[in-house]
Amino acid sequence: MTIWHSPPDLAFFQRIHEHTAVAQLGIEFIEAGDDFLVARMPHDERTRQPYGLIHGGANVLLAETVGSAAAAQVVDRSRFRCVGLEINANHLRAVRSGWVRAFARPLHMGRTTQVWDIKIYDDQERLSCVCRFTVAVVPAEVIEGAKS
Repeated sequence: MTIWHSPPDLAFFQRIHEHTAVAQLGIEFIEAGDDFLVARMPHDERTRQPYGLIHGGANVLLAETVGSAAAAQVVDRSRFRCVGLEINANHLRAVRSGWVRAFARPLHMGRTTQVWDIKIYDDQERLSCVCRFTVAVVPAEVIEGAKS
């Protein structure tokens, strides 16, 4: 059984992130299943810290990106927007090369909040980071009204 209100469109996710931090870091949406969304990020000069490891902040940006995209697909986007409330990360293993992949799955999908479990793996399928991401589900007009 699928969790999606509307099926994830990986090409759409790439388009809406053009000219954002997501594009600058080389993050790509690569897979969606009935209850998960996956994005990946390269280990390169954009995402490494001075010791040559993937930067923890880049991991968190990857996690929030895939979690936010997933959260938006389980609500009626004509009526609601999903915005981050809190994210935490535990960095478990250093990544020195290749790509990292973030898998987002829901832990809770309520009327006003969602909680997502995001696990980040290296190219050898080793767990490198775990994140918990909490999202607020708000009426679209609240966010759209904030633009002015």
